[in-house]
Amino acid sequence: RHWSSVLCAAYSHELPRYGLPVGLTNYAACYATGLLCARRLLKQLKLDTQYEGKVKADGELFTVEEQVDGPRPFRALLDVGLARTTTGARVFGALRGALDGGLNIPHSEKRFRGYDPEAKSYSAEDGRGYIFADHVSEYMKSLSEEDPERYQRVFSQYIKNNITADKLEEVIAKTHAAIRANPEHVPKKNEKTKVDRRKRKLSLAQRKDRIKQKLASKAKKDAQA
Repeated sequence: RHWSSVLCAAYSHELPRYGLPVGLTNYAACYATGLLCARRLLKQLKLDTQYEGKVKADGELFTVEEQVDGPRPFRALLDVGLARTTTGARVFGALRGALDGGLNIPHSEKRFRGYDPEAKSYSAEDGRGYIFADHVSEYMKSLSEEDPERYQRVFSQYIKNNITADKLEEVIAKTHAAIRANPEHVPKKNEKTKVDRRKRKLSLAQRKDRIKQKLASKAKKDAQA
C-alpha cells in the first residue's frame, strides 16, 4: 500500500500574519496563498535563493527557467479536485501565485483572469488588477457612494482594519513582500503534534512471543481457578 504525504501546505487563514486580515476568499488572497506555498516549499528545499520567481507582480506572464549550473526547479502538477475550472476561477489564482513564487507547473494563460477568450489574448494590466484586487477597490468606491449603509455592513472588517479602497493595493503589495521575507510556517500556541496511531505490523518473532504471553496468562488463570 502506498501512503501519500504532504510535503508543504499553506492556507489563506495565515495571511493576516503577513498583513492581509480581510478578503481571505477572493482572487487576490488565492494568489497570495499560492505565492506563500511556493516560497515556503522552496525555502524548505533550500531552493529559494536559486529560484526567486517573479519578484514584482506586474501581471506579466512568467515561467521559471532551469538554471544551467544548479538544481532543477521544483515541478508540480495542479490537481483541481472538484473545483470548477472555468476561466478566472480562484483555483487558477492560487496557481498564478505559485508560478510567480518560482514553481514549475504546466499551465495555460487561457485560464487566468485577464485573458479574453473572444480576442484570444491576455492583458497583463487586467491580470495585475485582479492580483491586487482592483475589482474589490472599485466596488468599495461605488458602494460607499451609492449605498453607504450597505457599505458599512459589507466592508465592516475593512473599516475595522482601516483598509480603504485606496489603501488596498498597498496592503496586498506589503503582504507579498512579507511572504517573501519569511514564508516559514509558525505553529499556533495550541497546535499539537499529530501522533500516528496506526497499528504497526509485528514481526514473526514478535507474534510468537505474543502468543506465548497469552498462553502463559491463560495457564495462570486456569491454575488459580
